[in-house]
Amino acid sequence: MKKALITGITGQDGSYLAEFLLDKGYEVHGLIRRSSTFNTGRIDHLYKDMHDPEARMYLHYGDLSVSAHLTNLLSDIKPDEIYHLGAQSHVRVSFDTPEYTGDITGLGTIRLLEAIRKTGIRAKFYQASSSEMFGAAPPPQSELTPFQPRSPYAAAKVYSYYVVKNYRDAYNIFACNGILFNHESPRRGETFVTRKITRAAARIKLGLQEKLYLGNLDAKRDWGFAGDYVEVMWMMLQQDKPDDFVIATGETHSVREFVERVFEKLDLDYRDHVKIDERYFRPTEVDVLLGDSTKAEKTLGWKSKTTFDQLIDMMIKTDLELAEKEKILNEAGY
Repeated sequence: MKKALITGITGQDGSYLAEFLLDKGYEVHGLIRRSSTFNTGRIDHLYKDMHDPEARMYLHYGDLSVSAHLTNLLSDIKPDEIYHLGAQSHVRVSFDTPEYTGDITGLGTIRLLEAIRKTGIRAKFYQASSSEMFGAAPPPQSELTPFQPRSPYAAAKVYSYYVVKNYRDAYNIFACNGILFNHESPRRGETFVTRKITRAAARIKLGLQEKLYLGNLDAKRDWGFAGDYVEVMWMMLQQDKPDDFVIATGETHSVREFVERVFEKLDLDYRDHVKIDERYFRPTEVDVLLGDSTKAEKTLGWKSKTTFDQLIDMMIKTDLELAEKEKILNEAGY
């Protein structure tokens, strides 16, 4: 039985990846931060008590800021594959917490790579790189496009990207960068723009709120489904040689188009409900992200399966169900 370690297992991608690997027969270990409140909602359906003989998922307390703990964890688990998804991943928040973002999103990666080097384990390493690294670079963006990061988050991801390449060359570590363009799902965090839109639209439809406040509606993004993208993370680590790949749908849509499509599907006019709040604008904006994943299609045989409309439909469905439950509880006085 193969062992995998996932940092960021409680996040959107981590939960889909854990499901995927468990279905493949893996023993899955996840790194989680200690908190006074539980943040495991996305993976609770996967969890079995460690005393259960069928348990194959184990959670370990730790933090990407503590290198000694990471080294000890790798030494104890001896994973065959490491999927490094953990980060401070909100672009707008990175302007407010640049030092923390650099420490966790940037240095967290090299701490893990150093743990691999020091323990000598032969684990394959996946780094969750980001399309935000391209920043102001003109579209379409491929593996050959120069990076022009436009946020502390993007700059930290660029650092991580290059240390992965360096440790691959210097220490013969099997390490890959997956340069994933925006990928969403019903499990997306509620402060990320796509989920913020579908959640608000569902609540407006049911009379639970009136307005939705957004920033730049003209920014364009290449949006895919997170469930499709975690499969290609695994595919990268099954290759004979490590390499870096852009993963994208090859389509771009504006935030305005996303908003309009969501509200239309709920028989609403977004212009009646959406207001602009300049606090949500970034100090430096990324205008257009459009990925060229030709290399991944040819080398890995991967292609995005879920369409833009299908993605929106599944997100609306989930948020309508949540809004309906909220309304029932409100009417019952809870």
